Amino acid sequence: MDQKILSLAAEKTADKLQEFLQTLREGDLTNLLQNQAVKGKVAGALLRAIFKGSPCSEEAGTLRRRKIYTCCIQLVESGDLQKEIASEIIGLLMLEAHHFPGPLLVELANEFISAVREGSLVNGKSLELLPIILTALATKKENLAYGKGVLSGEECKKQLINTLCSGRWDQQYVIQLTSMFKDVPLTAEEVEFVVEKALSMFSKMNLQEIPPLVYQLLVLSSKGSRKSVLEGIIAFFSALDKQHNEEQSGDELLDVVTVPSGELRHVEGTIILHIVFAIKLDYELGRELVKHLKVGQQGDSNNNLSPFSIALLLSVTRIQRFQDQVLDLLKTSVVKSFKDLQLLQGSKFLQNLVPHRSYVSTMILEVVKNSVHSWDHVTQGLVELGFILMDSYGPKKVLDGKTIETSPSLSRMPNQHACKLGANILLETFKIHEMIRQEILEQVLNRVVTRASSPISHFLDLLSNIVMYAPLVLQSCSSKVTEAFDYLSFLPLQTVQRLLKAVQPLLKVSMSMRDCLILVLRKAMFANQLDARKSAVAGFLLLLKNFKVLGSLSSSQCSQSLSVSQVHVDVHSHYNSVANETFCLEIMDSLRRCLSQQADVRLMLYEGFYDVLRRNSQLANSVMQTLLSQLKQFYEPKPDLLPPLKLEACILTQGDKISLQEPLDYLLCCIQHCLAWYKNTVIPLQQGEEEEEEEEAFYEDLDDILESITNRMIKSELEDFELDKSADFSQSTSIGIKNNICAFLVMGVCEVLIEYNFSISSFSKNRFEDILSLFMCYKKLSDILNEKAGKAKTKMANKTSDSLLSMKFVSSLLTALFRSSNEFMRYAVNVALQKVQQLKETGHVSGPDGQNPEKIFQNLCDITRVLLWRYTSIPTSVEESGKKEKGKSISLLCLEGLQKIFSAVQQFYQPKIQQFLRALDVTDKEGEEREDADVSVTQRTAFQIRQFQRSLLNLLSSQEEDFNSKEALLLVTVLTSLSKLLEPSSPQFVQMLSWTSKICKENSREDALFCKSLMNLLFSLHVSYKSPVILLRDLSQDIHGHLGDIDQDVEVEKTNHFAIVNLRTAAPTVCLLVLSQAEKVLEEVDWLITKLKGQVSQETLSEEASSQATLPNQPVEKAIIMQLGTLLTFFHELVQTALPSGSCVDTLLKDLCKMYTTLTALVRYYLQVCQSSGGIPKNMEKLVKLSGSHLTPLCYSFISYVQNKSKSLNYTGEKKEKPAAVATAMARVLRETKPIPNLIFAIEQYEKFLIHLSKKSKVNLMQHMKLSTSRDFKIKGNILDMVLREDGEDENEEGTASEHGGQNKEPAKKKRKK
Repeated sequence: MDQKILSLAAEKTADKLQEFLQTLREGDLTNLLQNQAVKGKVAGALLRAIFKGSPCSEEAGTLRRRKIYTCCIQLVESGDLQKEIASEIIGLLMLEAHHFPGPLLVELANEFISAVREGSLVNGKSLELLPIILTALATKKENLAYGKGVLSGEECKKQLINTLCSGRWDQQYVIQLTSMFKDVPLTAEEVEFVVEKALSMFSKMNLQEIPPLVYQLLVLSSKGSRKSVLEGIIAFFSALDKQHNEEQSGDELLDVVTVPSGELRHVEGTIILHIVFAIKLDYELGRELVKHLKVGQQGDSNNNLSPFSIALLLSVTRIQRFQDQVLDLLKTSVVKSFKDLQLLQGSKFLQNLVPHRSYVSTMILEVVKNSVHSWDHVTQGLVELGFILMDSYGPKKVLDGKTIETSPSLSRMPNQHACKLGANILLETFKIHEMIRQEILEQVLNRVVTRASSPISHFLDLLSNIVMYAPLVLQSCSSKVTEAFDYLSFLPLQTVQRLLKAVQPLLKVSMSMRDCLILVLRKAMFANQLDARKSAVAGFLLLLKNFKVLGSLSSSQCSQSLSVSQVHVDVHSHYNSVANETFCLEIMDSLRRCLSQQADVRLMLYEGFYDVLRRNSQLANSVMQTLLSQLKQFYEPKPDLLPPLKLEACILTQGDKISLQEPLDYLLCCIQHCLAWYKNTVIPLQQGEEEEEEEEAFYEDLDDILESITNRMIKSELEDFELDKSADFSQSTSIGIKNNICAFLVMGVCEVLIEYNFSISSFSKNRFEDILSLFMCYKKLSDILNEKAGKAKTKMANKTSDSLLSMKFVSSLLTALFRSSNEFMRYAVNVALQKVQQLKETGHVSGPDGQNPEKIFQNLCDITRVLLWRYTSIPTSVEESGKKEKGKSISLLCLEGLQKIFSAVQQFYQPKIQQFLRALDVTDKEGEEREDADVSVTQRTAFQIRQFQRSLLNLLSSQEEDFNSKEALLLVTVLTSLSKLLEPSSPQFVQMLSWTSKICKENSREDALFCKSLMNLLFSLHVSYKSPVILLRDLSQDIHGHLGDIDQDVEVEKTNHFAIVNLRTAAPTVCLLVLSQAEKVLEEVDWLITKLKGQVSQETLSEEASSQATLPNQPVEKAIIMQLGTLLTFFHELVQTALPSGSCVDTLLKDLCKMYTTLTALVRYYLQVCQSSGGIPKNMEKLVKLSGSHLTPLCYSFISYVQNKSKSLNYTGEKKEKPAAVATAMARVLRETKPIPNLIFAIEQYEKFLIHLSKKSKVNLMQHMKLSTSRDFKIKGNILDMVLREDGEDENEEGTASEHGGQNKEPAKKKRKK
C-alpha cells in the first residue's frame, strides 16, 4: 500500500492520490505510517504523499491531516522512533501546519496543552511543533469559536497561552516549554505570563536545571519583561542564599542540608555568567538591572542587595559601559549602610523601631568568600571596588607628618569603616585568588611610592597584612618590591619606616631583595637630603633588629616578635646566624659613619640602638664600644674638673648660624638604657661562664663615667656652664641661641642621670639625695628659661622639649614619690602627662619600649593607679587651701592626666579595658582571680564613676567664688569618657543618667563651658536611653522664661525645670545645644520617613499587598508623629523667645526650615499611601492642626522681630560709626536674614502639599491654616532715592577707592533697605 501511495504521489496531479486515500479506512493510514516509522523506513516520503493527497481546501482532506498530525505526535512522543526519523516527521509537520484552518489549529493546540497539564508527554520532542501552531493561529484573521465565545486568532493565541501558563508543568519540560516561546510572536502581556510561570517553577526544579532555564528566560526577555526576569532571578537566589546560611549556622542536628555549598556557588556563578553575557548582547537589560537596584536603594540600601546581586553587579563591571555606574552604586551603598548603622547606634529611639539587619559590608565580604568557587568573573570587580573605597575614604591631608581629618568627627566614622572594608576586600581576595595577587601588590606599591604627600598609612597596613599572610608567595613578585626600594630616598621618613617594616618578612626569605635594599640604603646614607640619610639609618636599624646573630637571646625576651616566627623558612639556621653576624657587623660599620653627620641623624641612631640590643644581644659589644668612644669625645676625663662635659664641642657654629651638632643628652640616655638592659639580662646569664676581661671592660668604664658625671654635675653650679641668671637667652642673638641649646642639653643630662641613679639606687638614702640635687639643677635652669621666655612675651622656639625619662621610670618614680608633696612630684606628674599626650597624638611614646603596646599598657595602668590614688586621697580644695602655688595644683594635674589616659585607653586599647579597670582596683589584689573575672566592665566602670561623682558634688557644694571651673570641666570630661563604657541597658547606666539629670536640675552655675560640657553629657546619655524630645521641650520653656518674650508686654512665667539654665547660660550656650539636638531628632525622623517611602514604592501595586503592608508601619508612623508633635511645642517656645541676635537666631531659623521640610516629607508620604490605607490617621490631623495654630503664625511674628531688630541696629549705627563698622554690622544682618526667604518657602511648600493631601484624603486640613501674607511688599520710592543719594556721596568721599569695591558694596545696601 505504501508503494502505491508513493507512486501516485509521483504523478503530476493529486486527484488519483486523493481518491485512493478516500477509499482507505480510518485506521489503515495511521497503522501504515506507524509501521513504516517504527521499522525505520522512509516515513518522510510517505507523509509528504499523504499531505499532497489531503489538501486543506476539502473538509475530508483537512480531517485526514488532523488525524495524521495526532498520530505523528503520539509516535514521536512514544520514543520508539530513531532520532533522525522523529526529527524528519516533526520538520514536515511544522512545514504543513500553517495550511490548517483556525478551528483545527485551536484543537491541536488544546491537545498539546492538555498533554502538558496532565503530564502525559513522554520525551517532549513534539513540543517543537507548538510554537508553529500558535504562530499560525495568530495569523488567522477570521473569528474562531473558543469556549463559549468567538475570538480572533490573536486573542485565541492569548487565551491558549494563558491556559498553558496557568496549568501544571512537569519539571522536566519546563526548559523546553520556556525555550518554545522564543519562537512565538508574543505581546508584552503574554511575555509577562510566561516569565511569571517560569520563575514560579524555580523552586520546584533541581539546582542543576536552573541555569539552562535562566538562559532561556534571558533569551525570552529580549521580547520584554526584562525587569521581571531580573527581579525574579535575584529574589530567588537571595532567598536561597539566606536559607543556606541559616542552615549552616543553625543546629548541627540538621543533617539534611538542602544544597551542598559548592554546588550552589557553581550554579550561581554560571547564572551570573549567563546574565552578563545577555547584558553584553542587550544593553537594555543592563540598564534595567542598575535601575532596579538603584530604586531599591532609595528607601533602604539593604532591601535589594544580597551577596548574589552584589556578585552580579561586580561581574557587570567587566562591561565598559556599566563599570563606573555600578562601582559608584556599590560605593554609595557601602557608605549609606555605614551611615545608617551609625545613626542607629547613636539613637535608642531608632533601635526600638528598626529591626537589626545585615549590612552591605558583610555581604561584600561574603561574596569574596564565595568567589573561591571559581568565580573569576567577580575578582576584577572586587579589586576595583576595594581600591575605590580605600582611595575615596582613606585619611585625608597630612600636616607636619600628622594626619589631619578634614571632615568633622561624625562623618569620619562611616568613612573609616568604608576604607577598612576596602582593605579587607583586597586582603581576602589576595588570599583566595592567585592570579590577581601580582596586580594587587603592584597597585598598593604604586600608591605608596607615588602619593608621598597624602597619607598612605592604610595602604601600608594592607601591604603589611599581605606580606604577613604569604611571604613565600610574594617571592615571585619580588621585582615589584625592589622597584619600590629605588624610591626610598625620595619618600618621607615615616613612610620609609613603615614600608620597610611591612616588607621585612620578605627580606628573610629573599637574599637578592635584601642585597638590593642594602645597596639602596648605602647610597641614601650619603645623599644630599637629610631625610634620605635618616631613612638610611632607619632601614639599617630595622635590619639589625631582625637578623639574629648566633647566640643572641631568644625572641621570648623581645617584646615585638616580628621575627622569624612569621616566616618558617629559616632552614639553614646555623649558617644564617653566622652569615648574619658578618652582615650585621658590616651594617654597624656603615652606621658608625653616621656619628659624624647632623644631630638629627645621630639622634635617630641613639633612639634605635636600645631596640637593636634587646633583639640582637650578640651585638652588645659592638654597640656599647661605639657609644663609649662617642661619649669620650665630649667627656672631661680629669676627675676634679667642672663641668664634666664639654658642651662647647656639641655646638656647631657656621658663620652666624648656630646649631646643635651632638645631642649629648640623647647619647647619655641611650647609654644609660643599654647599660641597664645589659646588667639585667646579659650579665646574669654570664655569671657561670668565664668571660674575657676586655669584653667586660666597656661595662665597667661606662659605669665609672656615669658615676663621675653624676658627682661632678651635683657639684657644678650654673655658672660653670655659663648659664646663670645673668646669661642671655634671647632667640635673636647667637649667644642667646647657643645658651638655649646648652640649657636644654644640661636639663636633658640631669634627667638621664636622675633615671640612672634611681635605677641603681636600691632605694638607698644617699642616692635619693643625689637625685634631688640633680633635680634642683634641672629646676633652676627650667625656672630661668621660663622667666626669660615670659619676659620676652614670646613662646620659646622649642617649647618644652620631650622629657628624656622613660615611661617605665616615670611610673616607678610616681609610685615611689607619692608620699610627699613637692616640686619633684609636680615635675614627675608633668612628665607623665607629656607621655600620655604623646601616646594620644602618635600612638606610641618616646624612649625605650615606646613602640611596644604591651609595655606601654602596663606602664599606663601603673601611672593611672597612682594618679587616681593621689587625686582621690588629697582633693584639690585641701591642697590649695594649704598654700597658693603658681600654676596648677598637683591634684589638678593628676586629674588632667586621668582624663587623657581614659581617652587614650579607649582609643588604643579598647579590647583591654576589662584588664585596665581591674588594674585600677587596688582593693581586689587579695581577691581570687576567679571571682575577679565575673565582675563586668560596667560594674567596674560604675565603681570608678562614683569616685569622680563624689568629687564633682564636693566642688558644686562650694561657694560660687571658690568654684574651680577647670577642675569641674575635667571631671565632666572624665565622666563622659567613662560613661561610654557603661552598657546602656544596665541599671548603672540609668543611675548615671538620673544622677546627671539631677545635677543639671539642682545646680546653677554661670560658667558657660561647664554648663556646655554637662549638658552634652546629659544629652549623650539620654539618646542612648530614649528620645530626648521631652527634655528639649522642658529646656526650651526654661530658656523662654529666662530670656523673656519677643513681645515685651507679655510676662512669661518661669518654669525652672533645670537650674543649670540661667540668664547667663540660656543663650547662646544652652540654646545652641538644644537646637543641635533638635536637628539630630529631625534627621532621625527624616531618615525614618525616607525608609517608609522606600518601602511603599517597592510594594506591588496590587491592593491586597499594600493594605497588608501599611499595618507593620503603624508603630513607626505613630512614633514619627509623636516626635514631630513634641518638637513642634519645643519650637513653639523658642520662636516666642527674645533671643539675642547672632548664632542663636541664625540656627533657629535654619532648624525651623528643617522642621517644615520634614513635615512636608511626612505629608508627601501620606499622599503616597492615603488611597490604599483609607485616609490619614487622626493623630496626623492633630499634628497639622498644631502646626497651623502653634507654629506658623509665630514663625511670621518671629521673622518680623528679627527684621525689626536688624533695622533698628542699622539706623542707630549708620550715621555715627565709621564705614568699616557699618559694613560689618550690615554683613551680620545679611547673614542673619538670609535664612528667612528659605523658611518662608519651606512653609509655603508645606501648605501646598497640605492642599493636595486635603483633596486626596477628603479631609479639610487647611481649616487650621491661616494663609500667609508675608510675601506682600512694595518698593518705597522716597527711601530708595535717599539710599542711592547716600551711596553717591559715599563714593565721592572715598575718591580713590577702586570702582570694583564700590560695585560690591552697593547691592548689599539696597538689599537691606528694600
